[in-house]
Amino acid sequence: MNGIFEMINNFFEFMVPITDFLWEFPTNLAWYASIPVLGKFSFAIILLVGAGIYYTIKTRFIQISHFRKGLQILIKKKVSDTGLSPLSAFFLSSAMRIGPGNIIGVTGAISVGGPGALFWMWVSAFFGMATAYSEAVLAQIFKEKKGNEFVGGLPFYGQKLLADKKGAGIFLSIVFVMYALLCLPGQTFHVFTSVGAVADVVAHTTFGRQSAVYYVIAIVLVVSTIAIIMGGIKRVTKVTDALVPVMAVLYTLMIFILILLNLDQIPYFFGAVFTGAFKPEAIFGGGFGVALAQGIKRGLMSNEAGQGTITMAAATADNDHPCEQGFVQVLGVFLDTMIICTMSGFVIVMAHIWTGDSSVAWDSIKASKLPLYLASVKVLAPGAVFGTAAQFITAFGYVLFAHTTLIGMISFAEIAVSRISKDRRVTIGIRILGACILVPFGALIVLAGIELGNLWYLSDFTNLMVVLANVPIILIGSKYVIKATDHYIRTKGERFTSEVIGIKTDYWDTKEEERI
Repeated sequence: MNGIFEMINNFFEFMVPITDFLWEFPTNLAWYASIPVLGKFSFAIILLVGAGIYYTIKTRFIQISHFRKGLQILIKKKVSDTGLSPLSAFFLSSAMRIGPGNIIGVTGAISVGGPGALFWMWVSAFFGMATAYSEAVLAQIFKEKKGNEFVGGLPFYGQKLLADKKGAGIFLSIVFVMYALLCLPGQTFHVFTSVGAVADVVAHTTFGRQSAVYYVIAIVLVVSTIAIIMGGIKRVTKVTDALVPVMAVLYTLMIFILILLNLDQIPYFFGAVFTGAFKPEAIFGGGFGVALAQGIKRGLMSNEAGQGTITMAAATADNDHPCEQGFVQVLGVFLDTMIICTMSGFVIVMAHIWTGDSSVAWDSIKASKLPLYLASVKVLAPGAVFGTAAQFITAFGYVLFAHTTLIGMISFAEIAVSRISKDRRVTIGIRILGACILVPFGALIVLAGIELGNLWYLSDFTNLMVVLANVPIILIGSKYVIKATDHYIRTKGERFTSEVIGIKTDYWDTKEEERI
């Protein structure tokens, strides 16, 4: 078995230099890297941040002016036989957005760029809210009905905006499906490490990957994933409706308690973040650009604004106007980065591990993100009993983060493939490939004790492809987003049809005809 895994790893070895070059381009060119500050940013990051700034200006700071409206839409009880409520769609997108990156991403950013990286995560999230708004509005404008459900997202609005060429929709569907499915082994690994961490905390020992505990984890993970995914989007949303609030409340409550117990550290936290944003400690490279680059990169990768990965969830909602789900998606980025990532940052910064002021050796642990985070939790929690409880709750929250992301990826791949074919057999095929083949494959990798690093490079490559495909498309569609936004503001969300934006929108026109 190990030989097979090694063959797979070696097969994808050719992707390593390609992925590295594309993700870092043009920072890997000497002349560009020598440019102060700008030389720290790759083209992909500039594209994402640039789109956020552009939409912030064009929508006149929609993330501020209509933040409250998003809250009103979110809490409004709405029942529909077609599609999901805005709240359910929000939970579904949060299942994908709020993932391991909210803990290990923040931990990684701070361990490399220092506390100042968190400040730049906030900056990226602020502009990312406008990007998330725009792609959610496009997903709503061009969504389609599939039975009693809505489908849409990047492949759908991408096809419409690229001269309605079916080939464009098929290509975008393939890119997204590859991205989602190739990330599954890695997400399975995240679930394993988090559940293993919970078991280690409870048992006060470290279990090996060949232990009975890990085999039980594998069985439960595979069976539960199959049971959820094979039930379709409706069953997935029932699970995310239940798990997302639980994981968010559990995690934020535990971190809030730790903050209350360490109130004297609050001034230090903000001082370290704001000072470090412009004058990083020497231990992190001593350069302003390091904190800035790490914060923006990790922030965008965590909240996924501009990547097109939450557009499938945005399209599933039954709204009265396309802009409504855009307002809701603004809240998603806010929850992800401004709240959950900030709380994770509180733990890392206030624990002082990175300064060497604790009993934990920074140099020996900084490369291991989850252990570093749990060690920081233990430092802030008074007493052995409470420390263990705090580690357990935060590790359990990480379990839920990882698992909801896992099922979210399979569900969104299912929605994306419907752009190619609405045949139920194709949908079932995607479910089987994801839940019954790739998740068990990821479990076997963990049990075999092998790190398929090259497979991660392949998923990173497809992730980059989604970014490079989505951002130019949402910029092409900006005129429709702006027209829809102006219409909403002018009419306070009255009836929306193709006439509003000047391009055919089948669903919204049909909805208006049914009213008449």
